[in-house]
Amino acid sequence: MSTLSDKITLNLDGDAEVLVRGFIAPIEYTQRNYHVDWDELANLKAAEPEKQYPTSIFQAFLPSKSVSVGECWQIQEEGALTLLRQLSPNPQLELKIGGADSYGLWACLRAYNSAFAEILFRIHAEFVLEKGWFAPSQFAGHLVIDRLEKKVASFKMHVPDATLNFDARWTIRDGLCGADIGFCPQMELCAGEQDVLQDAKFTVAITQEEALHTLMLCFYKSAQINWVPLEKALELAPVLQKPIHAISSGGPLADESC
Repeated sequence: MSTLSDKITLNLDGDAEVLVRGFIAPIEYTQRNYHVDWDELANLKAAEPEKQYPTSIFQAFLPSKSVSVGECWQIQEEGALTLLRQLSPNPQLELKIGGADSYGLWACLRAYNSAFAEILFRIHAEFVLEKGWFAPSQFAGHLVIDRLEKKVASFKMHVPDATLNFDARWTIRDGLCGADIGFCPQMELCAGEQDVLQDAKFTVAITQEEALHTLMLCFYKSAQINWVPLEKALELAPVLQKPIHAISSGGPLADESC
């Protein structure tokens, strides 16, 4: 019987090609109406709706050594940047909106069987525009490898749905830069069949929630804290003989839509 500690090696056929489709839907909302007043934001769309890539680009998402389910590794930067340029020409990984703690490109092996392996990943990046910056909360995604044919069976990199899922800064004129936050209903790159694993039974797997939490720990130390509601803290404090540390936050601690 296979266990979580069993390691596998993942490879791709370098001669194959992958067609990737890119989508950016019109921005639906910003707090300060930048999506109406700022032309670049109002007309934001995918730089290339379709593009063919060599499989070597996706090799950047694979581990350089054998890994076990639940194990994380860093994605190679240039492969991720190449794909992000299909959405907008000038992506960067060092965030101007955000901070040093937000930097990173991490992947995690979620599941595998003899036919497929599923990798979940998370990337923090922003786009440099002519008159400002556009910073999604995060790029989340999955990569499914056909282990028998060594090809990309499915790929998706997207900005997750949320009430607010991006920040923007607009250089309105010299010396004056304004900030805004808003919601974009779709920003993604995808390839292959998205339901390829619909009926798959895995040899070894963790849940999607477990994998996403493991990835979040790669970015934020705050995710290591066992947060509890104030009412629960008031119950636990006298029992555990510990003080209460209360925090009020105006935005999420686990992505960049702050």
